[in-house]
Amino acid sequence: MTTSDIIIIGSGPGGYRAAAYAAANGLSVTIFEESHAGGTCLNCGCIPTKTLCRNAEVVDTLKKGETFGIDGLSYQLNFGQMISRKNQVVETLRNGVETLLSAPGITLVRQKAHFIDNKTVAAGDETYTAPHIIIATGSKSKMLPVPGIDKPIVMTSTELLDIQAVPQRLCIVGAGVIGMEFASIFSSLGSEVTVVEFLKECLPALDSDVAKRLRQTLGKRGVNFLMQSGVKEVTDTGVIYDRKGKEGAVEADVVLIATGRAARTDGLDLEKAGVAYDRNGITTDEHLRTNVPGIYAIGDVNGRMMLAHAATFQGLHVINHILGKTDNIRLDLIPAAIFTHPEAACVGMTEDQCKAAGINYTCRKGYYRANGKA
Repeated sequence: MTTSDIIIIGSGPGGYRAAAYAAANGLSVTIFEESHAGGTCLNCGCIPTKTLCRNAEVVDTLKKGETFGIDGLSYQLNFGQMISRKNQVVETLRNGVETLLSAPGITLVRQKAHFIDNKTVAAGDETYTAPHIIIATGSKSKMLPVPGIDKPIVMTSTELLDIQAVPQRLCIVGAGVIGMEFASIFSSLGSEVTVVEFLKECLPALDSDVAKRLRQTLGKRGVNFLMQSGVKEVTDTGVIYDRKGKEGAVEADVVLIATGRAARTDGLDLEKAGVAYDRNGITTDEHLRTNVPGIYAIGDVNGRMMLAHAATFQGLHVINHILGKTDNIRLDLIPAAIFTHPEAACVGMTEDQCKAAGINYTCRKGYYRANGKA
């Protein structure tokens, strides 16, 4: 049996940053990763998506060449090169994470780990123990429980990031961050994009005024929105939806399911450790402690805020807690950004949340057109 000060399961932004910080403070760390180092954000989330966002931004700029006094511009999309560039960026950053995890005091085990009891995990034929265990296994795409969800036409964001050609018609189910970013990207690249959303407005975590204006802006760029519409079935040629009691259909070559993400707890054998969890993820307190002393959960797996930098700060907070240090990290004040075109961002409570909580507030509004640089 191998013993260390801390065991970390998962090498995403929360896991690898916690490992590096712990090692820098003299703690020995064993970190487990069954796939590529860097987690969802680096390999099939934030980084590859933002790389394609940049490609889309360049295309949008080229389209407006005459506006900037550049006549005669012509271009041809080489989507294969875009994907190659995306993969190269991911590989470069992944190598950086692996270098970080090769630092003294850190042992990277490239296997899936699962609990034996509340102090022990197993990976392969080996067992490992530590007084502190951090679960940082991230999340996975949620899938709709509707007929046809297993059709070849259906993709998650992970699969769409490796698509070999720009789809002529793209139907996106879900108008959250993932759905809106891909709507912006592929509309810029020439896809006919339709977004089907069950709620009345997109981006429910964003201020409603900002969300509305962002939807309207993407609408002017050609994205079709079907709000308050629920998908009933996926067919070989698209989706069938219900909108206020009326059935409709969207024809598509690809259907992206972007209805959120769920905590990745399968295969961990949490029951053997006695760790409590629910449909939102592993239950934690203000210090990211689970109900079992010595076991913590950070990042997407606890369902608090599914953002890479939130996981990073949660990981730092846990290590500080283990070291007996206090910090000024405000886990309730984590900024979030949506990399559409234009971009949007938020931090803290929205106006609607202040109203619901009975908090007195002052509202101020500014517009892009009032910004000289804009």
